[in-house]
Amino acid sequence: MRHSVVWMLLAGGLWGLDVCSVLAVLSNTSCIFPFSYVDGIHFSCTSIHSDYDWCSLDSTFRGRWRYCTAKDPPVCVFPFTFKKWCFRQCTKKGYVLGRSWCSLTHNFNKDRKWKQCSPQQ
Repeated sequence: MRHSVVWMLLAGGLWGLDVCSVLAVLSNTSCIFPFSYVDGIHFSCTSIHSDYDWCSLDSTFRGRWRYCTAKDPPVCVFPFTFKKWCFRQCTKKGYVLGRSWCSLTHNFNKDRKWKQCSPQQ
């Protein structure tokens, strides 16, 4: 990934592009979750082929990406199905430690992608 940034900066200098504007647009563009990349579907930032977490700016990776920040956690999807229940908010059902969690897809039973919710939920 870092090689892409170097090439972009070099190309910008050679063709007179305003590299700072290009980088500002990319850094302010939202990550797309889930996105598909080499080894499958990603529901959060990944560090594949990089020293740092990054995300795709397209649902299918097409070379547009940016480094992740603390503002890029995976997002809960509501409503979601868990076992035979339908949830419209974080739940503690099924979590051994009694913490609240949510699904990252509409069907947890099928995809099994989840995240822990904040303690206030």
